[in-house]
Amino acid sequence: MSYKTTNELNHFDFEDACIFEMRMGAGTFSLLSDNVKILPDNSCNRDIRMMRTNQLCLKISDAVIDAFVEEGYKVYDANGRLIREENDHLIEASDYARFFSELEGCSIDAIVKNDSHYEISIRTEDHTFFLAVTGTADTEEWERFLNV
Repeated sequence: MSYKTTNELNHFDFEDACIFEMRMGAGTFSLLSDNVKILPDNSCNRDIRMMRTNQLCLKISDAVIDAFVEEGYKVYDANGRLIREENDHLIEASDYARFFSELEGCSIDAIVKNDSHYEISIRTEDHTFFLAVTGTADTEEWERFLNV
């Protein structure tokens, strides 16, 4: 990759980015996504204005998935009457790969880092997922800058 930053997650905006691929293996969590905004204060952004990129690879080192949750939701009819209610569903570690694959093409609402904790909110067509990962560092790699 042409550009690489370390521990600069707060210099990117992942809102509405599209998930291309997610993987967990060998102690590293990887998220490949399109339409990621690169903020003006990013150390590689020489234009000093908001840019974007496709195929940005976010890697979290020494990663451990703390929680992977399919968040609950309610379905109402046209008159506002509750049809059904789904509770939060904790996804088992054995199902991570299947759900990672199913979430390809979905949108990211946000990625937030607090110390060594990363919180990833993912939106599908009709509900959301929450992924909490602990890691020691994050790296971001991408090929080119594109106009917003």
